[in-house]
Parts: sequence; C-alpha cells; structure tokens
Amino acid sequence: MAADVPGVLAKGSPYDRPPAAPARFALGQRVRAKVMNPAHHTRLPRYARGRVGVIEAVRGVFAFPDTNAHDRGEQPDWCYAVRFTGRELWGADADPTLSVTIDAWQSYLEAEAAP
Repeated sequence: MAADVPGVLAKGSPYDRPPAAPARFALGQRVRAKVMNPAHHTRLPRYARGRVGVIEAVRGVFAFPDTNAHDRGEQPDWCYAVRFTGRELWGADADPTLSVTIDAWQSYLEAEAAP
C-alpha cells in the first residue's frame, strides 16, 4: 500500500553481511582513494580519486553494489566514512573550513603514510 512505503523505506534493506575478515582501516587512519576508471558505474566519486582522507567511521560489511548490480555476486566489502578537506580535493584556493565526507568501500582505498 502507498501509505506503507515511507515506513518500509525507513527500515532499509538487509544488505549487511557478516565480515569474512577484520576491517583493514581504523578510525582516524589516513587513506588514499584509488585512481580507477572502470567501464561500469562505481560509487567512488571522480573528485575523490587519488586524494587523501581520514576514516571518520567504520560502517560495517555490506553487499558490494559495484558487483552485485552487475550480477557478479555480492562480494561483501567493508564500508567507511572518509573525510576529505576541501583543499585536498580542490587545491589551495578552496575554502579552508570546507570538508566532504563520502562513504567508500574498502576496495576503493589504500593505506596512506602519515605526513
């Protein structure tokens, strides 16, 4: 019924999965988003590719939408909230108070050494 739609959507979909391995990254860790240009849609924004951010939250393990949407299996993956400064994304002229946080899959990220 149409009246039930908001409540059903608010509950979310059961896409969380049990972890097969521990999370690779921890809160506060610096990571670099990989530079990638797959032939299919990905949820890693182009503006974040190759940029360094900090893990703000470990969201959990979920079905990986990049493969699941293309009938290549769920391939469960860890998901993280990663914060990037505006200057990291758009250069020295960016507003120094600006930051952007994205949810990024573990397979999109690599560890970055401390500055």
